[in-house]
Amino acid sequence: MNRIFILLFLSLSFSVIAQHQDKVDFILATVSLEPIPEKKQITASVTYDFNVLQNVDSIFLDAKKMNFSAVLINDKKVDYVNDSSTISIFKKFKKGKHYKLKLDYTCTPKQTVYFLGWDDAIAGNEQIWTQGQGKYTSHWLPSFDAMEEKVEFDLNITAKSNFQVIANGNLVGTSNEKSQMKTWHYDMQNPMSSYLLAFVVGDYKKQELKSTSGVSIENYYYPKDSLRVEPTYRYTKEIFDFLENEIGVAYPWQNYKQIPVHDFLYAGMENTSATIFSDQYMIDSIAFVDKNYINVNAHELAHQWFGDLVTEKSGSHHWLQEGFATYYAYLSEKHVFDDDHFYWKLFKTAKELQKISEDGAGQALTDPKASSATFYEKGAWALVMLKEQIGEEAFKKGIVSYLNKYKFKNVTIPEFLKEMELASGKSLDAYQSKWLLSTEFPWIAAKTYLKEKNPSIKKYLNLKENGITLGNWKLNAVEPIAFKEALLDELSEKLSVADLIEALEHTNIKIRQKAIQLMTEIPVDARHELEKLLNDKSYLTQEAVLYKLWSTFPEQQNNYLDQTKNIEGLPNKNVRLLWLTLAILTDGYDSLKTKEYFQELSGYSNAEYSFEIRQGAFFYLKETFGYNQEALSNLVKATSHHSWRFRNFARNLLDELVKDEEYKPRLIALSEKLNSQETRYLKSKLKE
Repeated sequence: MNRIFILLFLSLSFSVIAQHQDKVDFILATVSLEPIPEKKQITASVTYDFNVLQNVDSIFLDAKKMNFSAVLINDKKVDYVNDSSTISIFKKFKKGKHYKLKLDYTCTPKQTVYFLGWDDAIAGNEQIWTQGQGKYTSHWLPSFDAMEEKVEFDLNITAKSNFQVIANGNLVGTSNEKSQMKTWHYDMQNPMSSYLLAFVVGDYKKQELKSTSGVSIENYYYPKDSLRVEPTYRYTKEIFDFLENEIGVAYPWQNYKQIPVHDFLYAGMENTSATIFSDQYMIDSIAFVDKNYINVNAHELAHQWFGDLVTEKSGSHHWLQEGFATYYAYLSEKHVFDDDHFYWKLFKTAKELQKISEDGAGQALTDPKASSATFYEKGAWALVMLKEQIGEEAFKKGIVSYLNKYKFKNVTIPEFLKEMELASGKSLDAYQSKWLLSTEFPWIAAKTYLKEKNPSIKKYLNLKENGITLGNWKLNAVEPIAFKEALLDELSEKLSVADLIEALEHTNIKIRQKAIQLMTEIPVDARHELEKLLNDKSYLTQEAVLYKLWSTFPEQQNNYLDQTKNIEGLPNKNVRLLWLTLAILTDGYDSLKTKEYFQELSGYSNAEYSFEIRQGAFFYLKETFGYNQEALSNLVKATSHHSWRFRNFARNLLDELVKDEEYKPRLIALSEKLNSQETRYLKSKLKE
């Protein structure tokens, strides 16, 4: 067929081609790919096996900015059009026939595949990872942006043999086909939406566990993080076993893997059988109390059923994924910790949702553009109240029926509600109106539920209605920690120095942290208790105490810095960054090393560090000597970072510096020195 005619046909009839897609059943995709990290490129081949359900004269796949070297149907060349967004293949496909489509291609993904650490000299820092949630896998694999198309994907990935490659499914073997290169062969046994495809290349070791049901659980980590494995993955097996039992349907995939990566876009992502998560959750035992992986761990695991096994049909049904994962993560935390932890967490989210409603920003759970607070927190509440309305037995029965009926398929909210009505024998029309369709959060119903379920919340709410006094704080030593935190918040303006010192001496870290937070001014009487907390088993406590003591007692600054000199803190180096800043600002402290400390602080702005560390470094540099040329260059480069949160932070900071007469000439010089991609944002601001 003439190519010009094809282009004309495509422009006039694309909607018809799209309609043809439901007349073809794609079954299996066999993918062979090799990342070329030096070029940030993918070279690959994919073969799709598909059956034709009705006669069609075309098929198409989503394919973003790909160059195809071969397009074959049953090993024969075929006419096609590649418009940089899709590839459309033209042929008379006959009903009842089986076909193979083979595509050889290269691409340079601008998103979805991230190549990190290949342009620095730090060995072992190199990584490649993917994030395809939504409809982005088509940036590296001709596939299906529509979630309704589910296919069994088998991945064969070639990389340097000194790395590990982790992907969806079961590793069935490796082969050495080229010198210093190795191919990892991953097999999936069931179909999935292509946005859930994922792979990671990097330097990893792994911890291997087995669930009670016999499922292999592989927890990956960097070789340097061997001491962080236990606190990071703590309770993983317990959570896995709990969810299998609570949900009532066996884990649906061959195995389960968890892989930390550098500068991930979110906390975690539930790729089928292979959760990728931010390495900022790789923690030591002290950090466990401040920032642990438990909720993210449980949330992404719950998605293996709710999102991966059964997948929403469209964004209007997103509650079926995020609300369910949030709900089951909360139940997992209840299992790991206790009932009070669960109910007080619900209470906190209920207050936040009520505030959103009062501000007129409430949203329905059927709104495809709803916020995370709506889909996650209000979504979890909707399930809590559904179980309360129909009873635990009917709820579990309905969940099992729903998952079994729609496994490996796509679902809608009405289809879910029908299963719950059948299981309970009750109409859910009123429930749907109140919890799913209304933009308001049903605060009264939530508060009534919490009062009935948790005595400490009931007691707190009753006290609040009648007026909380200092006596309440003194007399309730046996109440849950969350109860005491809430009382401290309510009494913040009435607490005496003695009350705060008493709170500083509390056995629970959270109470001590709350007391520190409430001390806007540090009384001399509290100094001794605060100094003891420089060694508290919490990096957040250490950070807060160091700053407050250093600010309040200048004559003791050297001592405080000496005591905390070797503390790194959380993975974002919260204590170390503060320490360097204070060491630089303290007159006469280790003066021969002031320049060295400033260089270290500036160095943390470099791309080899996580964007959380870099953001902290940029912030503190602003508070000390400003930005040397290295840090200023790193800031300009950060304005094109792949994480939109960090990118926006860097751009906002650069906006300020462009207006500063000291920095502007330096920025102009940088705009001429760095490459065009790195300076695109800077040049746009300089033009203004």
